[in-house]
Amino acid sequence: MTNGNEAPRINAERNANIEKAILIFIAISALYGLSSGLSDSVLGNYFKEAYNVDSIQRGFIEFPRELPGILSIATLAAIAPLGALMSTRITLLLYAGGILTLAFIRPGFAAMVAILFVYSLGMHMFMPLNDGIGISLAVKGNTGRLLGRFKSVTTAFSMVASIIVLFGFRSGIFNFETPVVVFIISAAAIIAAMALFGQMKSHFAGDGANGVVSEKTNFLQALKRNMVVRKEYARYYVICALFGGRKQIMFVFSPWVLIDLLGFKAEDMAPLAIIGAFIGIFFMPFVGRMIDRYGTKRVMIAEALSFIFIYVAYGLLSRWVNLQPHAVILTGLGMLLVYLLNIVDRMSAQFAMVRTIYIQSIAVRREDVTPSLTVGMAIDHVVSIVGSLICGHVWFVWGPEYVFVIAGALSLLNLLVASGIRVAPKTT
Repeated sequence: MTNGNEAPRINAERNANIEKAILIFIAISALYGLSSGLSDSVLGNYFKEAYNVDSIQRGFIEFPRELPGILSIATLAAIAPLGALMSTRITLLLYAGGILTLAFIRPGFAAMVAILFVYSLGMHMFMPLNDGIGISLAVKGNTGRLLGRFKSVTTAFSMVASIIVLFGFRSGIFNFETPVVVFIISAAAIIAAMALFGQMKSHFAGDGANGVVSEKTNFLQALKRNMVVRKEYARYYVICALFGGRKQIMFVFSPWVLIDLLGFKAEDMAPLAIIGAFIGIFFMPFVGRMIDRYGTKRVMIAEALSFIFIYVAYGLLSRWVNLQPHAVILTGLGMLLVYLLNIVDRMSAQFAMVRTIYIQSIAVRREDVTPSLTVGMAIDHVVSIVGSLICGHVWFVWGPEYVFVIAGALSLLNLLVASGIRVAPKTT
């Protein structure tokens, strides 16, 4: 029992603890944004220039990249007995180890795919842990704003990474010959983030990270905690599945229009990333405020409508380019439209945090949030894997425009599902 004088002191210490954890997590978000901006954003060009992949191979590569999203339920459960802090460090170690291996060797295609799997496993295991920690730092009423702040920092440092990529490749400092310097810097940033998690021990010692297992537990207990499936969350699962289908087209085949059809190099893609990230610095907090103010339903509807517009435009663009008898070199208005379309695409991708806040708003128990994020990610990735293989063949056999027809149909379904959400306007 604590007396009246001790309670204010304990609360003050707890608040100071949370403030310190927020500052450390902001630094981690910055390092993660820098790392992913230096590695994941140039992988499409790496596959094209180092391995000269076609659309079918490009679709196949997404199998090992997305499979970890399904396996993460079991893999997170397997390392749960080590505690949340060590689990997070292990995920980042896999991430860094995978990208460092690709930096120093040029393996055959099959070996590259295996290494890519390790890198992606670390990244996908980190995602629900990271989101759960972010939510746990928020208080009722400001979840959207705080997550927007974290995402804004990540986006800002993704922009810094894109600037580094631009000048690095144009100056010749960066290339895809071994050692791949851009991958080395990416790994260094994520190793620094891994070290910073050690400064958040007090945050993990108490209530944990909103469902992230903080105490030691056995595999079966952890697996059960990481596989929370409830009928109350059915709509969330459907939304995750639809997002999985659209996500692959957004992250893989939309850039592939520029890389494969228009011949964009890494240094050509970088300005798009810079502009998109700069806008995103301000756009992410705006999205967070809109979620807090208008609720997840309205923001999800806006997201679905934006994707319908984007994929219709991408379909028309890829159809036009694909019909040209020779390589198309866009200038003037044409290039401006391509840039605008890609930037709007990047902005729409930043609506992703609405799903995190939605599951928090409907969670039956507070501890369900992170496990539900993990299950949602697994569903998302099952659809992503199937969608990648199908879309790669559709692109190759029928043409790229039909890939975006599929994406538009998924966006329309997402609009219908989001319209049926019944939640209070204020969801946090």
